[in-house]
Amino acid sequence: MTKKEKVKKPFYKKWWVWVLTVIIVGSIASGGEEDSDQDTSTEKEKTSEVVASTNDSSEKAEKEEAEKKAAEEKAATEEAEKKKAKEEEEKKAKEEAEKEEAEEKAVEAAAEKKADAAGVEGANALSAARGYIDYTSFSHEGLADQLSFEGYSQDAINYAMEIMDTEVDWNEQAELTAQSYLDYTSFSQSGLVDQLVFDGFTNEQAQHGADFVFQ
Repeated sequence: MTKKEKVKKPFYKKWWVWVLTVIIVGSIASGGEEDSDQDTSTEKEKTSEVVASTNDSSEKAEKEEAEKKAAEEKAATEEAEKKKAKEEEEKKAKEEAEKEEAEEKAVEAAAEKKADAAGVEGANALSAARGYIDYTSFSHEGLADQLSFEGYSQDAINYAMEIMDTEVDWNEQAELTAQSYLDYTSFSQSGLVDQLVFDGFTNEQAQHGADFVFQ
């Protein structure tokens, strides 16, 4: 071998080989760290999404449960109010029925007491008064006068007429009397009112009867 010939160094002793090696190793390490950071970030995002989804589901369930409870409480309150109103209505109706029954019994008792006081004559006067009304029309005063004409005592007449007041519509009697006059003869409206007053009807009853037949 001559002096001019250079001895070749092994490749691993060349400086650029080590520089290249350092660069490659650094790149690999850097890439691994980036991948690791990306994986960690992805896992954190997934965990956050799961937690958020769980929280949303929990809040939704709590909201639905609260709404359900509120609806049940509202329904229970309305039902209680309806029940209370029904009970109060039934109680009021019962009290009114009892009151009416008591009033009816009181009226019946008073009537029986008066009937006992009036005796047979009072009962006969009442029977006669009913017979007259069934036959023709009368005013209250006219019917009382008729009973007096028949000879009944004032107590018997008072008893009979008090009961007749509960059975007879004197306005209707004025209508019937007014119509019977017009069927018999001619009257002006004011003249018919005067005639009805003469027969014992009140001014209001007489006016009602005349208005009825002249309408």
